[in-house]
Amino acid sequence: MSSFGRRTAPLGEVDPAGSRHLGRRSAVALTDDAVLVGTADGDLRAFDRDLTPRWTAAGDGPGETSDGSVVAIDTLEGTAVVGERGAAGAVRCHDPKSGDLRWRYETAADVGEPQDETRFLLPFVADVVAGESRFYVAARRYERGDEGREFRSVVYAFDPGGAVDWRYRTDASPISLAVRDDRVAVAYNRCPGDHQCGLVVLDRADGTERMTWDPGTDGGRRVGDVSLLADGIAVASHGDYCGYLLEEDGSHRWCVPLATPDTVDGERVYAYPNHVHATDSGAVFVTGNTYPEEGRETDARHPNEHTAIGVGPDGERTWRAEVGGFASGIGTSGDRIAVPSAQHFRDREADGHGLRVFDVADGAVSTKAADGVVTAAALDEESVVAVEEPVAYHDESEERGAYRVLRVERE
Repeated sequence: MSSFGRRTAPLGEVDPAGSRHLGRRSAVALTDDAVLVGTADGDLRAFDRDLTPRWTAAGDGPGETSDGSVVAIDTLEGTAVVGERGAAGAVRCHDPKSGDLRWRYETAADVGEPQDETRFLLPFVADVVAGESRFYVAARRYERGDEGREFRSVVYAFDPGGAVDWRYRTDASPISLAVRDDRVAVAYNRCPGDHQCGLVVLDRADGTERMTWDPGTDGGRRVGDVSLLADGIAVASHGDYCGYLLEEDGSHRWCVPLATPDTVDGERVYAYPNHVHATDSGAVFVTGNTYPEEGRETDARHPNEHTAIGVGPDGERTWRAEVGGFASGIGTSGDRIAVPSAQHFRDREADGHGLRVFDVADGAVSTKAADGVVTAAALDEESVVAVEEPVAYHDESEERGAYRVLRVERE
């Protein structure tokens, strides 16, 4: 496992991550000539490809302040749109050359004000995805109600000037979007209310429903991620811990068990498939932490926890590789996928921190080690970039790593 060496740039100070995950607080993206980084204090920072700093812009433009963390970024034709986790749940559009703020929209106006300032209760822009002429955004807010978990969420289509062309509202929790051709696919990881579909495919023109699908399992957990093909839909199912390739009408082309319940040391445990990326070469699924069927704590480890699993176009498993720790997101480009590795919150082993790149058909391409936890990644034809955050495990005195952006040349 090799390291990033000197190809890093500092991002300022941030409280170290702890033993357990506190959700996303950073994001990274690549443009034709720059690296864009969203930070925990709400800054959007631009760097040259060699990580020489260009500019820093906050919530209201250069030199201003923000009340949230930038947790999602995408770019389109000289425009960068970012999403925050914060009291306003802001969506911001910046000029990627200068950092100037072009427009700002507060999703809290639609999903509601936070119940309190606890991080998980703040409005959260879960995903931002650029289409041919629009940005598609999924925002949600969670609160604790009398009946348990409650969500309010909206999927938006923003035109380049910041006008909302359409909205799709539910009482479920969107986790990711995929956009292709005339479709917008929305993955809902929790459905505790009236909305009982883990996957919704919307018409890109007007936001109307074209298809819904659900794993059909009990409980609120439904879908962890979605990826669109020209003639199908790949889904990472939280409901039954399987990976699916669906036809356009929702029927199953194939279903592959990924981290289904297994008996380890006398205990039944499972892991959630949290991410998927599909191309004509197949699909890659990435799993997360081990959980027991009973309770929350366990000494057992599912054999496919924190694992990338390659599946061929016909549904056959083609390769398997460990990813080292929890991945809060993935970066994708063609047949390549970059997986940032953060905490293994049960074992708290620093050896897994790093960045791994896989090929959809062939598996492991490269692994780079990091001192801290790696929490966001992006790649293109030339480079792979990632964000490292410092971490201090509760049973250690050492703080590992630093808040910085990392870059390596693509292999």
